[in-house]
Amino acid sequence: MSDLFSAAGLEDTAPRPLADRLRPKKLSDVVGQGHLIGPDGPIGAMLRNGRLVSMILWGPPGVGKTTIARLLAQETDLEFEALSAIFSGVKDLRAAFEKAEARRRIGKGTLLFVDEIHRFNRSQQDGFLPFVESGTVTLVGATTENPSFELNGALLSRCQVMVLKRLEDTDLRELMTRAEKAMGRRLPAVPEAREALLRMADGDGRYLLNLVEQAYAMRGEPGLLSLEEIATGLQKRAAAYDKDREEHYNLISALHKSVRGSDPDAALYWFARMLEGGEDPLFIARRLIRMASEDIGLADPTALMICGEAARVL
Repeated sequence: MSDLFSAAGLEDTAPRPLADRLRPKKLSDVVGQGHLIGPDGPIGAMLRNGRLVSMILWGPPGVGKTTIARLLAQETDLEFEALSAIFSGVKDLRAAFEKAEARRRIGKGTLLFVDEIHRFNRSQQDGFLPFVESGTVTLVGATTENPSFELNGALLSRCQVMVLKRLEDTDLRELMTRAEKAMGRRLPAVPEAREALLRMADGDGRYLLNLVEQAYAMRGEPGLLSLEEIATGLQKRAAAYDKDREEHYNLISALHKSVRGSDPDAALYWFARMLEGGEDPLFIARRLIRMASEDIGLADPTALMICGEAARVL
């Protein structure tokens, strides 16, 4: 199967980002998602039994959703058809379904990959139903948002939701090793700077490879980049946060549970994470007043007074 560059008519010698050059060629090369694609995982079991069902891949950016979809088509001998809900409309969907029906008539199946599927409206999502139900397409949707909130119940009932995990440090180190092999030399950075790159990536494999590529570009001559040079020359990944969607509620819930569980370190972490993400301090203050009233109460009557005064200062 040709890759994205070949499909675009580009030569193999054309410049390609490191993340694209290191895109896995088989499912076993995908890091961090063994709970899904391993022998005991649900996707691994499907492949072993030769029966792939429609699914929604739900996870943060840079963990392999698009790669897994493409490799699933390759390993099940399905034609890979890709759409982006950001750039596609009803006309594009209709064309994709017509091509899938034509392939089906000659005995060829289609894996329809829809990136950012949650961006399709409810009516557009309903358009998938008859084609998924009849088996005309095996739908693989990718989303960073909670499918329970963003996708139709009817569509969810026809798909399995697969939750992809943010990459661990061991997974990121494996990607860094692969990058060094591809570049033909070790990453020009002192050990502390290498660790800083892992922290800056924050579980996003694609972002880590972009950082590694920038580090190689910063140090073309002999010598190692210091921690200070890495901190100055590369930008930290923006904290994953949204002010009115799922991450917003996840983090305020984590803060509330940390206070309820008498864990000050965790509470301070979630508090700082929300402020760094751009949350309105007044929103946090109101929630702290609720905690002081409902969870602490008479155990420390001054807590409510302190929270109230803090809110009035804002």
